[in-house]
Amino acid sequence: MHDRSALAQLRIDRFLRERLTANLHRATAPLDIELWEAPGEPVTFAEASAADFVPFGVGRAWGRPWGTTWLRVRGQVPSSWRDVDGALPVGTRAELLVDLGFTSGQVGFQSEAMVWTVDGRPVRGIAPFNNAVTEAIDTDGRIDVFIEAASNPDVGSLFTFEPTPLGDPATAGTEHIYRLRQVDVALRDLEVAELRADTVALYGLAEQLDAASPRRAEILAGLEAMIDAVDPDDVSGTAAAGRAVLAPLLARPAHASAHTLHAVAHAHIDSAWLWPVRETARKVARTFSNVLSLMDEDPDYVFASSSAQQFAWVKQYYPDLYARIAERVREGRFIPVGSMWVESDTNMPGGEALARQFVVGKGFFQREFGIDTPEVWLPDSFGYTGALPQIAKAAGARWFLTQKISWNETNRMPHHTFQWEGIDGTRLFTHFPPVDKYNSDVSSADLAHAERNYADKGRGTVSLLPYGFGDGGGGPTREMTAAIARAASLEGSPRTVHSTPERFFTAAEAEYPAPEVWAGELYLEFHRGTYTSQLPTKQGNRRSEHLLREAELWATTAAVRTGTAYPADRLARIWQTVLLQQFHDILPGSSIAWVHRDAERNYAAVARELEEIIADSLAAIAGTGPRLLAVNAAPHERAGAPALGGATAVLPASVTPLADETGWLLDNGIVRARIDDRGLVTSLVDVASGREAVAPGAALGLPQLHRDTPTQWDAWDIDAHYRHHVRDLDTAASIVVDGDVIVITRSFGASQLIERIRLDEGSRVLSFDLDVDWHEQQKLLKFAFPLDLHTHTAASEIQFGHIERPIHTNTSWDAARFETVAHRWVRVAEPDFGVAIVNDSTYGHDITRQARDGGGTVTIARLSLVRGALFPDPTQDQGRHHLHVGVAVGADVQTAVREGYRANLPLRTIEADVTEIAPLVSVDHEGVVIEAVKLAEDGSGDVVVRLYEALGRRAATRVSLGFAASGIVQTDLLEREIAQTTIVSSDADGATLRLRPFEIVTLRMPRA
Repeated sequence: MHDRSALAQLRIDRFLRERLTANLHRATAPLDIELWEAPGEPVTFAEASAADFVPFGVGRAWGRPWGTTWLRVRGQVPSSWRDVDGALPVGTRAELLVDLGFTSGQVGFQSEAMVWTVDGRPVRGIAPFNNAVTEAIDTDGRIDVFIEAASNPDVGSLFTFEPTPLGDPATAGTEHIYRLRQVDVALRDLEVAELRADTVALYGLAEQLDAASPRRAEILAGLEAMIDAVDPDDVSGTAAAGRAVLAPLLARPAHASAHTLHAVAHAHIDSAWLWPVRETARKVARTFSNVLSLMDEDPDYVFASSSAQQFAWVKQYYPDLYARIAERVREGRFIPVGSMWVESDTNMPGGEALARQFVVGKGFFQREFGIDTPEVWLPDSFGYTGALPQIAKAAGARWFLTQKISWNETNRMPHHTFQWEGIDGTRLFTHFPPVDKYNSDVSSADLAHAERNYADKGRGTVSLLPYGFGDGGGGPTREMTAAIARAASLEGSPRTVHSTPERFFTAAEAEYPAPEVWAGELYLEFHRGTYTSQLPTKQGNRRSEHLLREAELWATTAAVRTGTAYPADRLARIWQTVLLQQFHDILPGSSIAWVHRDAERNYAAVARELEEIIADSLAAIAGTGPRLLAVNAAPHERAGAPALGGATAVLPASVTPLADETGWLLDNGIVRARIDDRGLVTSLVDVASGREAVAPGAALGLPQLHRDTPTQWDAWDIDAHYRHHVRDLDTAASIVVDGDVIVITRSFGASQLIERIRLDEGSRVLSFDLDVDWHEQQKLLKFAFPLDLHTHTAASEIQFGHIERPIHTNTSWDAARFETVAHRWVRVAEPDFGVAIVNDSTYGHDITRQARDGGGTVTIARLSLVRGALFPDPTQDQGRHHLHVGVAVGADVQTAVREGYRANLPLRTIEADVTEIAPLVSVDHEGVVIEAVKLAEDGSGDVVVRLYEALGRRAATRVSLGFAASGIVQTDLLEREIAQTTIVSSDADGATLRLRPFEIVTLRMPRA
């Protein structure tokens, strides 16, 4: 015997497919099509519309990978569809239907298009499930439009993670990859569409209810009664009767205790990923045009969109569309959110860069729309730094939203709504949507999951439902808004209401005023390989951040001291490029080859322009002449040059290696290092204390090669099982001494590693310069430092401070944190002795412990240097790379901070006609770091200084000014004056500050 409800479901499934979906349109008629294929990159409408089009037809192949094909479509709504007065039947609508040859892949990962009017106005995007264009038909029923079709290949939306040549136009091929399936004018039956939406809502709800639920039985019986009421030979004529049967079922209100979902429409368009940046700008325009059309149809519909960069693209390339968006923004229906330039990664951008995400993003929204966005909107970034709460609050943000932590492999976060406390103690009201996705289609399954999954029942009753096709764009659809209308109050379902981020967060704060607290970073137990993948992109980011620091410092100094024009526009444009490339699929290394090659070219251009600004500024400050000047942009004095200033160059020499029967000795009176005939450091002694840093029987600077075959998500993931296979690269092909450098060459597989070890006079840092010629795939190269230290934690630099992480595996949370991110340094220590490892290039680290013979433990700190993932870029990291690593013995946190900056801000030597450059600003506390010196964003000429406490301690410091200022005030990140909570006193020469641990302070000083 068949289960009765199972038979009912089979019947309903078939009815939906064969009767309702098949009868959404009463009639269709073909249209005339002409085609022109753009020969290269996308062109403007003006160029395309003036091209020579040729006749084309449905069923024919079109579109080379990454190409653009323009169709001109013309025709007329058939007169047979109209009555004698020329009107279409009541309850119908004429629309253009286009099927570009859509595949089974996801929306936004394949062909898509923009529809343009003949006078050059973009009106609607075309994508799977969103391919009906009412605006293509004028009031007389005529159709004459252009369709800009992008033949973007599906690089891997099904995520089989197989290597593909499609991510690079040089290897993607030239054969047409799509076949045009439909270009028709169609007569949509609005009553059938409504019946279909009713049926989908109720049937979906029934599937989520318990098998024994009376409500489920009632719904299934009602759906079968509806099927009986609809004549299969006249679905259109009997759809209203079917709706009447279902109306009582839809009218049953939600339970009083039902959870409330604030449905927020958005699209989460990745600013690059499995498509290049240039395609994202078109995706944004297609999606935004769809949003505007949906607003015209549904007065309740509102849309939230993050990323100021995406608005800027529309403003630049689609001014007509931007004007329409601006009008909807003024109405409060098109809502800029998120506060940042892009939805950036937050693990790897430096402190000042992460601050500028807010400065530039919020600044754009304020200038363009007069809106001060109150939230941080990062649904998909790969973990969140513990510095973010303070940065966000300092930018004026109140709330934070993400969904990504639901991807954790091991541990479930205990809350969906909570206060997130950063490393300095700042708290940010935070929400994780319990629907566990950021692209909901508002299905009954999603609604039920959100209600069941919500972790804060009994204390909160609301959560946010982010809906709309995203990643590749598309946004919400009519079907999604129809689902929201039916779930507004429906027995058995959570209440679902159209909302905005601000409405949701205001409601959540009101009902849950004292939520639980989560302290520290939000570590994603997934995608740990993103700290290492695409090394050139990461190096470009690191170098750009530090060059920007230098350029702003010296340009400000030149402007204040010599009246040289400050290159504000150039710096703003460069910052926008760097911030864009911190997007969470660019900087993490998880995009196609095209994206990363573009990024590398952009970084090279950024470096050239910043070097020019630096050179011009220094020439204005110091002139040109016979004196050799050392210029120091780092926040600490070195080699006789003051922090943020310059002095006659006294550059340190390096120690000459001494050879003996066991290898070579480097000794500068501070550090004594021994390198053996394998090219490994077998001893590293802090001379003052006599303390040995190298673990007994071990050696530092050991390259290790691992098998790297993640279970899924190649470029994203490093899985714990990589440790099961390791090869120590402890054999040297050659070791030579080149002056004061020991040069070790190692060969492995098809690759080569050249190490240059040196020790400078007066330094406690043993330096390793690494040249890797990398030709391995599905391998991971690490660089190991086994240290004679017993500790349970390690410190890692993050933005504006550092974080202490456990390195034991006491809990599942500890065990899952097997690969971590750090910026310029990590440090492991016992109470009286520590070792810091600094770098100029990489972010991925693992720090573990091993039992030591005779008792105690050894701490092993390793840097992840380079990987060879196969998807989405099968050529990832192939080729030559240069990295710098240094190990500092006897290093306290202060030393780690100082040496980290030095490794990334090398001294410059210039020929000058002065003997010094006095700093514009200085501090007298070693733990207080000046992070940025610049002129104000508003063009006033005021000097702005950003500094922070770097050691995790309270600090009092004197800020001394090297220029005449008419005052000094504390501001937020956007340089707006705030309460002077940190300034104790001020005078004409500076101010005295009192900072809490890791506090960020921005000071603004009008020039006298």
